Amino acid sequence: MSATRKNRHIPRIVLLSLIILVLIVSIILFYVTQRSNPQGVTGTTPSPEDPMTDIPFRKQGELFFISQQNRDTLAMIDIEVADNDQLRARGLMYRRTLPENGGMLFIQDMEEIQSFWMKNTYIPLDILFVNTAKKIVTIQANTTPLKEWNYASTEPALYVVEVNAGFTTRHAIRSGDGIEFVIAK
Repeated sequence: MSATRKNRHIPRIVLLSLIILVLIVSIILFYVTQRSNPQGVTGTTPSPEDPMTDIPFRKQGELFFISQQNRDTLAMIDIEVADNDQLRARGLMYRRTLPENGGMLFIQDMEEIQSFWMKNTYIPLDILFVNTAKKIVTIQANTTPLKEWNYASTEPALYVVEVNAGFTTRHAIRSGDGIEFVIAK
């Protein structure tokens, strides 16, 4: 084979090598992207659905847990308030953090059996269901993040309070205890 004929094959070999290299890099980038973004969210503007975005906590009031035995304050938390359909539907979903003494107060439209799930919720929570008399009727402690099963109240509830998992144990909060809250205007 002549030297001229060999040289004609070199550009084809280089081109083929570049194509293979681009394919390998593309496959690696695809897998790295999928691992860091398992939900497949794309775009440059952060959104609440982006698993890498943390929605900041916004203090809108304070909530006090009151002992049923002696009316002493067991604990106090800063709260965000979910008092409309959109806020209640979103709740603490897509959050990566919640302040240790922070939580969310859900104010429902009517007192009835309430049911919450942990889909798209990354933080393990204690969920407290509270009736119109502001008495805790059910505590669902240490819920499992990202699960679609329901955590329900055992009695009708008008309010629901979500706090970090273990909070109720650390502060000896039990069914029968009460809540009081103040919402900033």
